[in-house]
Amino acid sequence: MRFRHPGGGTLHLAYCTNVHPAESVDGIIDQLERYAGAVRERLGAESLGVGLWLSHLVVDEPGAAERLREALRRLKLEVVTLNGFPYRAFQAPVVKLGVYRPSWADPRRRYYTLGLVQLLDRIMPDDVEEGSISTVPLGWRTEWSEGAQAAARDALGCVASELERLHARTGRRIRLALEPEPGCTIETVRQAAEFLAGFAPEWIGICFDACHLAVQFEEPEEALQLLADSGVPVVKAQVSNALRVEEPGSPAGQELLRRFNEPRFMHQVRERVNGRVEGVDDLPEALAGGLPGESEWRVHFHVPVNDAQHTTQPELERALERLLASDGGPATAHFEVETYTWNVMPGRDHGDEDLVEGIAQELDWTRQRFIEHGAEVVA
Repeated sequence: MRFRHPGGGTLHLAYCTNVHPAESVDGIIDQLERYAGAVRERLGAESLGVGLWLSHLVVDEPGAAERLREALRRLKLEVVTLNGFPYRAFQAPVVKLGVYRPSWADPRRRYYTLGLVQLLDRIMPDDVEEGSISTVPLGWRTEWSEGAQAAARDALGCVASELERLHARTGRRIRLALEPEPGCTIETVRQAAEFLAGFAPEWIGICFDACHLAVQFEEPEEALQLLADSGVPVVKAQVSNALRVEEPGSPAGQELLRRFNEPRFMHQVRERVNGRVEGVDDLPEALAGGLPGESEWRVHFHVPVNDAQHTTQPELERALERLLASDGGPATAHFEVETYTWNVMPGRDHGDEDLVEGIAQELDWTRQRFIEHGAEVVA
């Protein structure tokens, strides 16, 4: 969906397709027909944005861009942003640490990202000049080293140079967005600002994920001001909601946490302890006593953005308010609802109709927030 910002300019709202498992062009087109087209109709939208997740297999598939572009046109869908974080098999039975591999120290990550750049340039709408690609924040912290840091900076510099060449050749400006995530080499906005300050700001910035921000107890206002002061751009924003458990040590809190304890994804947990943010890498570790459980837990489990109970929705709403602030224009033009956990969400029937309805409700909730902040639906 497209909106006109009250300060001028176009806002793009999409949902991320990493909730779907397909890793071939045939499969992706099928899931766009099966889900995205149905979501657009459910919303009564003239067009629907999709933040495509494309595995590394699609990058090398002959004719991928042409076939995707035709399917998007036919289904009245559009793509201005890609999720280039997962490399492969993001809906496998067990993902866990696999989602952070290959890291930016591995040449495969650079090759994959450059392939996504070329694909995005070819499938973006003709009247759109700016695109974005979110990516892993270097790698997982326990698999990192000084050598890896140097290799990652070189790889990112190579990508920035290619993005600049693309712009000179086509006039299109595609940018890369590192996505801070708990447990990674870059897990906070502050760390991202430190790493990226002065590093190719025309081409590389951050993906502002509201769930990750809330899990780390970072405040949206402070985080955005820090980025502005550091000269690091917000390339895209992920509209996302984390699980909040107010009394994790209580029987009710323990029961709630057990409902969300599933084996597919990493669910990092954070708690404020003596004024510091302490954490463990996954929910089973927290449940086994890895954290005191004396104050609120925030869990990296993406829950529906329209769900207010036991969630960080207040933090999400504040993040959207600041991102959409009209003074000087919005912080970014690209917004992506990213709830990839529908297939493991407790209390859902996990059928097609449930998924379509859930995604449509999330997008409608976000659409209403845009309108409340003065944006006007234009497509």
